[in-house]
Amino acid sequence: MTDAAALPGQPRGAAPSGACTARAFCVLAPNPSPMTLDGTNTWIVAEPDAAEAVVIDPGPLDEDHLRAVARSVEESGRRVGATLLTHGHADHAEGAVRFAELTRSSIRALDPALRLGDEGLAAGDVVTLDGLELRVVGTPGHTSDSLSFHLPADRAVLTGDTVLGSGTTVVAHPDGTLGAYLDSLRALRSLTVDDGVHCVLPGHGPVLDDALGALDHYLAHRARRLAQVEAAVEQGYRTAREVVAHVYADVDRTLWPAAELSVRAQLEYLRERGVE
Repeated sequence: MTDAAALPGQPRGAAPSGACTARAFCVLAPNPSPMTLDGTNTWIVAEPDAAEAVVIDPGPLDEDHLRAVARSVEESGRRVGATLLTHGHADHAEGAVRFAELTRSSIRALDPALRLGDEGLAAGDVVTLDGLELRVVGTPGHTSDSLSFHLPADRAVLTGDTVLGSGTTVVAHPDGTLGAYLDSLRALRSLTVDDGVHCVLPGHGPVLDDALGALDHYLAHRARRLAQVEAAVEQGYRTAREVVAHVYADVDRTLWPAAELSVRAQLEYLRERGVE
């Protein structure tokens, strides 16, 4: 499992890319699919008058896309000072090494296997570059290495696959876990309340200009799905496949394999709490 997998459930507040940020620009990768929506959002982030930019999630190993990102940075009068990864799934990270070669930049990630250079990333870190400040937020759950980046100057957060611009994301069991994911959603929600974040810049799909509404939607959606899965277990459905066929009967069957990963995570979460 390497992709976001948007399951039905549309957060409100979708806006065109870049509508609520002055510092982030999206270059869309040409990898659309039911799992990646319109494609992967590669984000270029910089202060308006800066000479250096941060690139977040170079995307798949697609030479034309990687060169397009590098060219966009160059045409803005900047150079790439650092490449950051929200997580290691191929649709976000497979092109990172080639992009680093093209731009002579380092790669910073939570997973040491994905890094290029001496610096990694961890929750609580602050990435600064030519006046830009990005605060690293640990948001495991979709994957164990998932990170988000808080951009306080724009009251925005770049969420990778933790929050999508359309639909809801997959908890990619067994690497991803539901308990961690729920904690991550709550942590992101706290940013909207405590730090005034109002804009979500996702790894797939359009920008969301109502961050609080999106996070509340995600939490409510997870609670509903978990209740449905628990009810299915109580009715005698035991395997993840059986639960998916029952709970996701109205969902496009092409998304059932992704749904099964999330159901496995939900069943594990329920078992940890004594529901068999």
